[in-house]
Amino acid sequence: MAATLAATDDALMSTPSSPSRRDFLATTSRFAAASALVGPAFAGVHVGGRERIRVALVGCGGRGGGAATNALAVPGEHVEIVAAADVFAGKPAAVVEALQEQFGARVDVPKDRQFVGFDAYRVAMDCLRPGDVVVLTTPPAFRWVHFAYAIEKGLNVFMEKPVSVDGPSSKRMLALNEKAKAKGLKVGVGLMSRHNHGMQELKRRVDDGELGEILVMRGYRMHGPAAFFRSLKKPDGISEVMYQIQRFHSFLWASGGNFSDFNIHIIDHLCWMKGAFPKWAQGVGGRHYREGKEGLYVDQNFDSYGVEYTFDDGTKLFFDGRCIEGCDTNYASYAHGTKGVAVVSANGDCGLPSRIYRGQRMDPANMQWESNVPKPDQDPYQNEWNVLIAAIREDRPHNEVDAGVMTSLVTAMGRAAAHTGQEITLQQMLDGGQEFAPGVDTLTMDGPAPVLAGPDGRYPTPMPGQKGLREY
Repeated sequence: MAATLAATDDALMSTPSSPSRRDFLATTSRFAAASALVGPAFAGVHVGGRERIRVALVGCGGRGGGAATNALAVPGEHVEIVAAADVFAGKPAAVVEALQEQFGARVDVPKDRQFVGFDAYRVAMDCLRPGDVVVLTTPPAFRWVHFAYAIEKGLNVFMEKPVSVDGPSSKRMLALNEKAKAKGLKVGVGLMSRHNHGMQELKRRVDDGELGEILVMRGYRMHGPAAFFRSLKKPDGISEVMYQIQRFHSFLWASGGNFSDFNIHIIDHLCWMKGAFPKWAQGVGGRHYREGKEGLYVDQNFDSYGVEYTFDDGTKLFFDGRCIEGCDTNYASYAHGTKGVAVVSANGDCGLPSRIYRGQRMDPANMQWESNVPKPDQDPYQNEWNVLIAAIREDRPHNEVDAGVMTSLVTAMGRAAAHTGQEITLQQMLDGGQEFAPGVDTLTMDGPAPVLAGPDGRYPTPMPGQKGLREY
């Protein structure tokens, strides 16, 4: 897919303590020996037939452990985890121990295949054969760096969302994906709504005209502070760059901030229902509370967002996000058509059941359809892995990157509109948007971070109306 909008319409590293220099040097000193040990044993072997599929995990936090669990749980398959990598010492060992408790010998990751450091992803992937699978579940700022090496190694990929955080990294991912497609690599993206069987049936019904013409869609993710939405001043004992990676939701360069990371699923499945991506956005947002019981919060996030997306045909997608304690919770999505209204996600990112109602009132008497998904098929996280492994076994096309990039870019467009106070187009984002971390591939543990705190410990925050099209 070329880096243009002409044809576009149809992760955690966890919260560890900082690694010591001794730990880092001790681990990196094992890299060459480990590569020599496992490389020849795996080299030149292609996955085929019923041969076991080996998996390397890059990013050993909660989402990485979840993805590895799903890989190992694909029915009727022999999948093994053989390597793990993270920038924080102790994280590979922790996830390996947890997985071994559940899956035993199928998690074959001895100490010499547990890697730590910014180059650890390379050595972990070097443990695989062409055709094996690497799981990319680090903060998304690193996605293009890791994807590039996976393509070079001929590896199939599962990557978490978002797959990019700004226009330049989106453009880079689209270009890289052309290389992945040319090699026939299978690539899954963790936008699991598209593997929710209830939503798949709803999508078929929408395409068949049961809602009529879609006019308006609404999405909400409003709850209290979650994950690393807010952060205090950097404590002693950890470098600036490691602190920002550790608390990646708090920093726009690392994750796109809470707007991109938290809200992407609902934006994605509503665009999927529409069968198109919006072409421009305007938005509002702000931070009501910067102080709490813990102290002063210095992160880059707003705590409230309201974005209006507009499609080429004038259809609107309204999204509201909020992370404030004590307010009502609203976490769902809806699509309104000329014949009725659909509940797309009943709760959460993609919660069952989906429904269609006659007219615009969601009264039980008006319900004309409700999804009924068998229990074994109700987990979209597992479904997406079942599809990926089947595509690898059967050697059939499977590549979700282009859609993943476009959803990431659309989400970032709404965020940028709120942060700048300007109407932003998708082409503006792709062609000339701000790049938050152009040197992300050269970061080191003790080197400078992509964003620096001021003398008061605060990081630069969006100032709508004052920075032009720059978010900070």
